[in-house]
Amino acid sequence: MENTHDFVENLHKRQAKDEKNKERQGHKHANQKLPNKQHSTNK
Repeated sequence: MENTHDFVENLHKRQAKDEKNKERQGHKHANQKLPNKQHSTNK
């Protein structure tokens, strides 16, 4: 099992990645959210 320092480093890396993904997907700013795609068969 890894030591505490490695665990904390990995945790911080995951948190940074999660934050970037949230920003990219528009969860942080609703006005920057990408529109949903609608299937062309829906009428």
